Amino acid sequence: MKEFTLDDLKQFDGQEGRAAYVAYEGAVYDVSGSDMWSDGDHEGMHQAGADLTAAHDDAPHDVHIVDFPKVGVLV
Repeated sequence: MKEFTLDDLKQFDGQEGRAAYVAYEGAVYDVSGSDMWSDGDHEGMHQAGADLTAAHDDAPHDVHIVDFPKVGVLV
């Protein structure tokens, strides 16, 4: 698995054709194919290229982020 720092992850923001990756509990997921992450934006609440572990506590849904392809780990 590829290792990502927070600075590495920021490059995958889903903007201008870049892939959209998010981290959750130490894993990095590719959300690029999801309509819920259009242009790296999730419902106007979250931006791709970030660690969403703490933010998920306030989410109105369960932990279905793990349904996306895992592409690496956050170090």
